[in-house]
Amino acid sequence: MSKISVRQALVFALLLPITAVAQVNLVDDIETDSTVRDSASEETKTANPCVDASGKFGFELQEDRLVVTHAAKPLVEYVFRDPKILRPYFANLYGPTGEKITRSHPPISGKDSTDHSTMHPGIWLGFGDINGVDFWRNRGRIQHMRFVTPPTATESQLIFAEESKLLTPDGTTMGGLINSFELCRRPAGWRIVWDATFTATDLELVFGDQEEMGLGARIATDCTEVQGGTLVNSHGETSAKETWGKPARWCDYSGTRDGQRIGITLMAGPMNFRESWWHNRDYGVFVANPFGRAAMGQGTKSAVPIKMGESLRLVFGAALHDGQDYDPELEYEHFLQSIK
Repeated sequence: MSKISVRQALVFALLLPITAVAQVNLVDDIETDSTVRDSASEETKTANPCVDASGKFGFELQEDRLVVTHAAKPLVEYVFRDPKILRPYFANLYGPTGEKITRSHPPISGKDSTDHSTMHPGIWLGFGDINGVDFWRNRGRIQHMRFVTPPTATESQLIFAEESKLLTPDGTTMGGLINSFELCRRPAGWRIVWDATFTATDLELVFGDQEEMGLGARIATDCTEVQGGTLVNSHGETSAKETWGKPARWCDYSGTRDGQRIGITLMAGPMNFRESWWHNRDYGVFVANPFGRAAMGQGTKSAVPIKMGESLRLVFGAALHDGQDYDPELEYEHFLQSIK
């Protein structure tokens, strides 16, 4: 019998009665989670792991955020209500050795670059143009409604999913959004899978063409390219300038702190409707963007519509690493196994 992942089953069950899913099939065959965990265990035996194999994920659900730990140490905060940043995001992400890998949120004056403090909080999914509404610069709101899968932690992973509404600046509902997440343990750090399904519930939706569309991350200030860090894509091209606007399966942004290499790899799921181009900057932000064809200098202006009652699914991954022998291409291959 074919099997589906927890994330796919959740989205399918919630949306099937009211939607005809466009452009993607939510019930693709997939290896079971146990298969992926077994593969991770084999990697841990052969790599030089820095993750405490005996540690467990933990969490505390607060009024506005989910605070996640591993082996009782800080890992990340998932913020779903914020009066200034009107979309959900991950902030203050730490590697297994205790190094903070994303820029501090809020930025610390005198230590961090303080630009774009309400746009680049850590790792986020943002869109500069949906029906002309700017969800990147906090004009529109992605409003948390409820957890459809409550946070559930095991030794190897933490999963949760939430339902949200897309609202215009005047509060009009545009559509619905299911965000499903998996945080898992990896030999050199952590991986987050962000699986988002947008549904045109109240209005037809059109995703426009801008640089600021997709999954973004902001690396710690001392790891940016201007501070000596390195940005490389899946084709081996390096620097923000050389990788900007080009298609790639993944990009890795990393730097060295006290002799230790730390960084973030953003990965685009191959089931997305289109490959991602990359909006990369030397001051620390980088974005996987499948929408900005003209904005990224790759062709004619793009408009991606979702008809009433239909859905669009986007899947991205983010690997946080501060361990030895980290290979972003191998991490991408394992990411593919987990999302089929």
